[in-house]
Amino acid sequence: MFNLDEANRKSKETVDTVLRSYAEMTKSFQAIAGEATDYSRKSFQDMGSYMEQLMAARSVEAVYELQTKFAKSAFEGFFAEATKLGEMYTDLAKTGYKPYEAPVARATAVVASSPA
Repeated sequence: MFNLDEANRKSKETVDTVLRSYAEMTKSFQAIAGEATDYSRKSFQDMGSYMEQLMAARSVEAVYELQTKFAKSAFEGFFAEATKLGEMYTDLAKTGYKPYEAPVARATAVVASSPA
């Protein structure tokens, strides 16, 4: 028999869970945006510093050395930032999936146990 109170309670629990998940996802998006902003700012400052050093270089060897050092630093910085952002996006996906994890597991169990 259909129990209206039980349905209301489950509905409220579901809405609360989804709202908490959205709040956590919003925090994750804000953290990702902040991280991207910080990286962009640092990258811009590094480029400015590099250009100043390049303008002050007195020889081709010094320019070559500066370019090599800057390219290596830029690549390592980009790779580290991409790894960090990838981890942040992975955590975001896990957070977004968390409210649906239990219902999907239950549905999968029901489908798996039903006769074919």
